[in-house]
Amino acid sequence: MDTVRGIGVSPGRSLGPLVRTTPAAPEPRRERVADADRDAAADSIAVAAEAVSDELRRAGQTVSGTGKEILETTAQMATDPALVGPAQAKVRDEGLAPARAVWEAASDVAATFASIGGYLAGRVRDVEDVRDRIIAELTGAGMPGVPLRAEPFVLLADDLAPADTALLDPEHVRAILTRGGGPTSHTAILARSLGIPAVVALGRAAQVLRDGVDVLVDGTSGVVVVDPDAAGRASVRPRRAARPFDGVGRTSDGHRVELLANVGDAATARDAAAAGAEGVGLFRTEFAFANAEVEPSLEAQVAAYLPVFASFAGRKVVIRTLDAGADKPLPFLTGESEANPALGVRGLRTSWEHPDVLDRQLAAIAAAAGRAEADVWVMAPMVATVEETDAFVAACARHGLERAGVMVEIPAAALLAGPILARASFASLGTNDLVQYTMAADRMLGDVARLTTAWQPAVLRLVEATCLGGAQQARPVGVCGEAAADPALACVLLGLGASSLSMGSRALGDVAAALARTSLDECRRLARIATDAESAEAARALVLAEVDWADELG
Repeated sequence: MDTVRGIGVSPGRSLGPLVRTTPAAPEPRRERVADADRDAAADSIAVAAEAVSDELRRAGQTVSGTGKEILETTAQMATDPALVGPAQAKVRDEGLAPARAVWEAASDVAATFASIGGYLAGRVRDVEDVRDRIIAELTGAGMPGVPLRAEPFVLLADDLAPADTALLDPEHVRAILTRGGGPTSHTAILARSLGIPAVVALGRAAQVLRDGVDVLVDGTSGVVVVDPDAAGRASVRPRRAARPFDGVGRTSDGHRVELLANVGDAATARDAAAAGAEGVGLFRTEFAFANAEVEPSLEAQVAAYLPVFASFAGRKVVIRTLDAGADKPLPFLTGESEANPALGVRGLRTSWEHPDVLDRQLAAIAAAAGRAEADVWVMAPMVATVEETDAFVAACARHGLERAGVMVEIPAAALLAGPILARASFASLGTNDLVQYTMAADRMLGDVARLTTAWQPAVLRLVEATCLGGAQQARPVGVCGEAAADPALACVLLGLGASSLSMGSRALGDVAAALARTSLDECRRLARIATDAESAEAARALVLAEVDWADELG
C-alpha cells in the first residue's frame, strides 16, 4: 500500500474510488476573427460572461451560508468590467478570437494579483476559474470542476475553486484531496461545514494517486492510503450526521462555556439556531453586501441585521463591523492598489478615510437592535492599538451601543490586551488571521500551509496573553476563528482562559461532547502541555494522547 501525507483539515475517515476534477479546456490558440466580425465577437464575450454569472447565481439559490456567499462573489467576478472590458478590447483592437482574448485578459489580471501578493494572490484561482468557465461557454466545451457521477467518490483537485466547493454534495463526495490549499482555504472551511473528510497540501505526493483506485482518507491525521488492506477498509465508519447539541456548553465538572455560532446572513443564523447555538459569536456583516457597488442604505442594513437578531431573541449576538479589504474588497470602501493588502487598509482601518461609513453602520446596528430582542454586542476587526480601541468604543457609545469590543487578530493587540480591555467590553480572538500574522505565512498559500495552524505554540501563547489581559480587567475573551471548531483545540482554548467558543454550527455537537468529557482543570493541564510544546505537530499529538475521546470524535 502506498501512503501519502498532507494536512488534515476536516476530520473523519472515508473510502472511495479516486476521481479527478474535470480539467479546463487547454489554452486557446491565438486565432483571429475577420474585421467585419470583430464587434459581434466582442459582444459574445459579454454574453458568455453573463451566462456564467447567471448560472452561478442560480446555483447560489440552492445553497445557503458561506456557499451562497462564495457563488455570488464568483458570479460578480465573471462580469467584472476589469476582466470583460480588456477582453473585448483585445477582440476589437487586435482581432483576437473571443476565447483567446478572455485567456489573455484573465492572465493579465491574475499576474497583477500574483505580483501584489497576500490575499489578492490567493484570488488568482478565482480569476482562473472564471476564465475557464467563460471560455467553456464560448467554445461549447465541458464546464470545468467537480464531475457529475452516479456513484460516491473521493475527489482530487489541484485546489478547488470556491465555486466548486460551494456546490459539493456530501452524499456523492466522500472525501476531498487537494495538492494545494491550507487549513483556512475555502476548501477546508466548506469541507468542515459539510462534514466531508479533507486533506490538503499533498503537493507532489499526489502523483502516486491513480484514477479509479480506492483510497482511504483520514481527514484528522492527513494520511491517505492507496488501495488499503482489509483492516484499513474495516476502520471506515459510515458518515454520521452532525452530533446533536442540547444548547448548554459545560465541562464535566459543570463549568459553563458559551458555545456560539459564526453566521453571515439570515439563512445561516436560522441554521445555527436550529442546531442549538447559544448565540452568535461572529456575525460577518460584509458578507451581506459582498456584491454591493455602493454603500448600502441605512434601511438596507437594518433589513439585513434584523432577521439574524430575530433568530436569537433573548440571546447574545456579536456583530462585527465591516471587515472590508484584502480578500474581501468592497468598491465603496476599499482601494484598488496596495502592495500588500493583508497588511494594508482593511477592517477598522477603512474608517480612517471613511468615518461616515462606520458611523452609518453603527446607526443601522443600533436601529436594528432597538427593534429586536437580541442582546447585541458590537466588535471591530483588525484592531492594533489602544487608541483605535478608544475611538471605536466612543463611536459605539454615541449610538447607544454599550457592549463595544475588539477582535484580536494582530499580535500587537494580544500583547496589549490589558490596556485594550480596560476600554473595550470584550475581545474575540480571530485565530485565522492571528495565525497568519504570527507565523508570517499567508493563510491562502499552500506552500506555507504547514505553518498556518492554530496549534502553533507561539499562537497559543498569544491566546493566553489575551485571556490574561481579559482576566486583569474582568472582561470576557472569546474565540471565533476556525480553531474553536476543533474539539481537542477547543479544550485547550478553554484551558487558556477563553470564556466562549464560536464556530460553524455543524461543529457544536462535537465540541460540546469533548468539553462534557473533560474537566476545567484537565483543560488547563492540556493547555499547558500544548503551549510548552516545541511544534504544532507535537502540541496536537501530545494533547490527543491525553484524552480518551479522540477516536470517538474523529
